[in-house]
Amino acid sequence: MSHAIQDRPVSVATPRGSLSHARLPRWTPLAVAVGSVAGGIGIGLAAGWHSKVQWGLIAALLFVLVTFAVTTKVEGRRQAKDRVATSLVWVCFVLAVIPLLSLGWVTISKGAQVLDFYFLTHSMNGVLDTEAGGGVYHALLGTIEQVGIATVIAAPIGLLTAVYLVEYGNGKLAKAVTFFVDVMTGIPSIVAGLFVLATWNLILGFGPSGFAGAMALAILMMPVVVRSTEEMLKLVPNELREASLALGIPKWRTILKVVLPTAIGGITTGVMLAVARITGETAPVLLLVFGTKLINPNPFEGAQSSLPLYVYEQYAVGTDAAVARAWAAALVLIAFVMILNMVARGIARWKAPKTGR
Repeated sequence: MSHAIQDRPVSVATPRGSLSHARLPRWTPLAVAVGSVAGGIGIGLAAGWHSKVQWGLIAALLFVLVTFAVTTKVEGRRQAKDRVATSLVWVCFVLAVIPLLSLGWVTISKGAQVLDFYFLTHSMNGVLDTEAGGGVYHALLGTIEQVGIATVIAAPIGLLTAVYLVEYGNGKLAKAVTFFVDVMTGIPSIVAGLFVLATWNLILGFGPSGFAGAMALAILMMPVVVRSTEEMLKLVPNELREASLALGIPKWRTILKVVLPTAIGGITTGVMLAVARITGETAPVLLLVFGTKLINPNPFEGAQSSLPLYVYEQYAVGTDAAVARAWAAALVLIAFVMILNMVARGIARWKAPKTGR
């Protein structure tokens, strides 16, 4: 009799506040997303809204609300808050990616119609703006030269400024330099162009040239290089500096042989990103480079062109042939910037510190 009582299963009541709840199926978020999209489109059409942006915002709001309601009913309020936070992250990610994908798709679909080897190897010399044909070689050459000169000017100055701020800057001069770097980071590109125009062209009397545009681009590039390099140098462990100094090595040699090689990957990435940032500038190039249809390989004399200026000029013409060339040049510009970013990532991985043996 006693054995029968002991073998009998004992039922334990689940506390009301238990953290154990039923789980939603894995397909639930996808089903809610599909239903939210359908609901967003239906509500938008019923309200007379024909904008896809409005439909997307309604669908995003429905997705968050329905996710919270369903999860609260099945899994509890605590899990619902977690799912809502995750849903908000995904909604923000999708809202950020959709414009980028749309921009890429439109640029590729329209630019690929004109982009070919002939377009990349010929200029607009002898081609009317209203006619089909012509190419972007003169603008691509100008962009490479102007960006290259700007990098040669801005990268060493920015690197040395960052080294001073991190390794030596403790006084009022360092605070003043930091303040001006912060101010330069936010100045509009047209201001840099006007400054070079007033000094180089009007006061000194030089004419439009690729070098003048490169100086304006260098002004825009320097604060980006200073900030990125400064952050990379701060990441170098102080133990490395102290170990080098303890061996009697001078500070300048410690910086040259220890600090900079350790941070070279991040510094190179910052410089490449700064180059990508100035590649698409149009305002200073429009003021200082002036634009031309001819191939001018000399950046120090005569007007040049650039990819952003070429896109602006062709789109301003307004004809079908000119607009097609503008889209193709925009595709070349995007590809150029993407190549720079890929190079920066490759250098960062190549120069990254090795943690394993």
